[in-house]
Amino acid sequence: MKTYGKKTWLIPDCFLDPVSNRQISHEAICCINTSPEDADIRFTLFFEDRDADTSFHSSCKSMRTHHIRLDRLRNDAGEEIPRNVPYAMLIESSTPIVVQYSRLDTAQPEMALMTTIAYSVDD
Repeated sequence: MKTYGKKTWLIPDCFLDPVSNRQISHEAICCINTSPEDADIRFTLFFEDRDADTSFHSSCKSMRTHHIRLDRLRNDAGEEIPRNVPYAMLIESSTPIVVQYSRLDTAQPEMALMTTIAYSVDD
């Protein structure tokens, strides 16, 4: 099978809402890896008022998909991505992948779901 995707992706508008009703408000990075190699995925988080954070990572097995819930992601020190703080994300993979970003906001009486393909950078 042909390998699809890019190694570098950007998402400029990320936000984990601290308020949830019915379901937990969350974001997810959905990856598909069509390559014969497992993908090592590194995240760099950019903030308005603090230094970038490079301590988060995940993976996606070869010929698989992986839904990375960002509210459940922990770095090696056990820390979470901060809630109620706007941030942007750089996603770098060891092999080409396709990245979709989704946000479920349940803070309001009506749930809102937003999803988009992340911006890919030519490698």
